[in-house]
Amino acid sequence: MSEEGQPRRRLPRSYFNVKPVKVGQEVEVTIEDTSKRGDGVAKIEGYIIFVPNTQPGEKVKIRISQIRPGYALAERVA
Repeated sequence: MSEEGQPRRRLPRSYFNVKPVKVGQEVEVTIEDTSKRGDGVAKIEGYIIFVPNTQPGEKVKIRISQIRPGYALAERVA
């Protein structure tokens, strides 16, 4: 309870779960690593993005296709 006797207001879970990208967003990234499955791995603000058909060191423009709890999937934009 707060000082006035009112219950404390809880923040929604989504408040703490903000992702730095959105589905459909296009960004330019540098592929930093390769995943176990062979996809390129890029990061935006520490958030992992898997990009198929890329190699470490490549600078590519990508479009975010899916957002998952701990990572995003993207495709290379021609």
